[in-house]
Amino acid sequence: MEAQRLNPAKVAPGVYQAMMGLERYLHECGLEANLLHLIKLRASQVNGCAYCIDMHWKDLRAAGETEQRLYGLDAWEESPYYSERERAALAWTEAVTLVSEGHVPESVYQAVKPHFSEKELADLTFAVAAINAWNRLAIASRTTPGTYKAPVSPQKGG
Repeated sequence: MEAQRLNPAKVAPGVYQAMMGLERYLHECGLEANLLHLIKLRASQVNGCAYCIDMHWKDLRAAGETEQRLYGLDAWEESPYYSERERAALAWTEAVTLVSEGHVPESVYQAVKPHFSEKELADLTFAVAAINAWNRLAIASRTTPGTYKAPVSPQKGG
């Protein structure tokens, strides 16, 4: 494991604060918090971002997500643990994350449309774009995985 190269939040605080503004918006946009963490975890898996995988796994566990659903996420298409809405969001997440491989196929768009309003789909797309940006920042700067501490969830007594 190599040492962290740089700390983008420290050396470019204006951009970091702008990204945090997007995160605040997403947190308040109306999409389910666990759905947002789930798509962030899946995009991070696709991108191979160890720091973000660790972060969103911990956030989901703190929010009460089950181990079974977390362990099955890599094979979500073959696992019965996800709702149709979650499946649509995960398919959209993968298509947007892998945009260079298929330019978000019409079939994926048609599959996600029944499960999300236009605003929700726009918000979901911003969430996917944001996690892809965070993944690239963490990977490029070699942010050390394992250091993130999830906030204590109010539903878990904290």
